[in-house]
Amino acid sequence: MPMNADIARIARDTRIIAVVGLSPKPERPSWGVARYLQSRGHRIIPVNPGHAGEQILGETVHATLSDIQADAGVQMIDIFRRSDAVPAIVDEALRVLPDLETVWMQIGVMHPDAAARAQAAGKTVVQNRCPKIDFPGLPGPV
Repeated sequence: MPMNADIARIARDTRIIAVVGLSPKPERPSWGVARYLQSRGHRIIPVNPGHAGEQILGETVHATLSDIQADAGVQMIDIFRRSDAVPAIVDEALRVLPDLETVWMQIGVMHPDAAARAQAAGKTVVQNRCPKIDFPGLPGPV
């Protein structure tokens, strides 16, 4: 698990976050977290195959991580999917996001094998936590 210094670094240094499983419904946790991240100055890139091409929170939704341009600068993925979906998401992110630094799995989302693969690739991994809970009081993107 990352230490508080890792969380502070992620909050401060991460500018662009792909939110995997972002719902267009404001009552859903993914929408609230993405909106919070935007309010802190992070850019969110929605990923949800059921809403590809639509707009969520003013951003165009992508069907998959592979549909995001490699030069988009995605530094973090925030995963709002079931734990059994995590390995494929992490493998795709490692393949197609050259600027990826952090793999974040929301509360209730964990996958030790996928986390180990991401860590072996030099990425910071956060499991079973929420930036909307962890980031308040920390400086935002610089």
